[in-house]
Amino acid sequence: MKRFALIGAAGFIAPRHMKAIKDTGNTITAALDKFDSVGILDSYFPEADFFTEFERFDRHVEKLKQKDAPIDFLSVCSPNYLHDAHIRFGLRNHADVICEKPLVLNPWNIDSLANAEKEFGKKVYNIFQLRLHPAIIELREKISKGPTDKIYDVDLTYITSRGNWYYTSWKGDVDKSGGIATNIGVHFYDMLSWIFGSLKKNIVHLHEHDRAAGFLEFTNARVRWYLSINYDNIPEDVRNTGKRTFRSLSVDGESFEFSDGFTELHTQSYQQILDGNGFPLMEAKTAIEIVHDIRTQTPIGANGDYHPFIKLPSSKHPFNQN
Repeated sequence: MKRFALIGAAGFIAPRHMKAIKDTGNTITAALDKFDSVGILDSYFPEADFFTEFERFDRHVEKLKQKDAPIDFLSVCSPNYLHDAHIRFGLRNHADVICEKPLVLNPWNIDSLANAEKEFGKKVYNIFQLRLHPAIIELREKISKGPTDKIYDVDLTYITSRGNWYYTSWKGDVDKSGGIATNIGVHFYDMLSWIFGSLKKNIVHLHEHDRAAGFLEFTNARVRWYLSINYDNIPEDVRNTGKRTFRSLSVDGESFEFSDGFTELHTQSYQQILDGNGFPLMEAKTAIEIVHDIRTQTPIGANGDYHPFIKLPSSKHPFNQN
């Protein structure tokens, strides 16, 4: 049984990590979050020590080492802009680290963490659950068996509704979340590069508070992408079914379905890591480079090969009264 510590226990994604740790036969000995709404711990690890102050959490982790019960892994589920600092904390405490996506916000943060890995002799792993999705694996195998010089035309659309709370939270702050493309899109960019090869071109057509769109060219694909948290962007026929999320991927006009099958992917990710087959630090770099470039580019508007959804009407920021 491996001993885990968890940073970000009150967050949305934390229960998936708790379940993965429990399902793989391991335990959480200490957890941290500045918010104390962590009753979810009772469902998984009621005996875990919980802290709302980092300094006390740090002291406790140090005491565990002195008691010959050090943590083996640190799971990081904190806000995006804190990931690299919390990863370094885990490495300094001689623990391997499992971090929720995005691993970091900037490519140079990965280089810094690579140096820390060498210094402390521990590893950093990223959660890229789409690489474990059976339908995604099947698509990758299909592409790999096709002509090596074929260029596929791909459309990716992902709309996941968020309410006004989003803009009050850290997620609505670009400096903390990285913006829409980073916060909800980074694993899609990893998936695309994993399937279609090296990135050759990255163009941004649109980047607003609630949506972003652009064009990516890979070795074997031209990709038009559109990401949004605006409920009104969901096609009307989908909204009429009561759904608040719309996910669509087409390859050469053929619709590719991967809406289901996500339930156990975090547990599979953890098992892969525990078996020595997790996705290491540098596997995340391409996706982080893509989102960094998207974040820092000036959008060119409806020019060139763009996703048709960018013609949908823009919406005001909920805090903008003008």
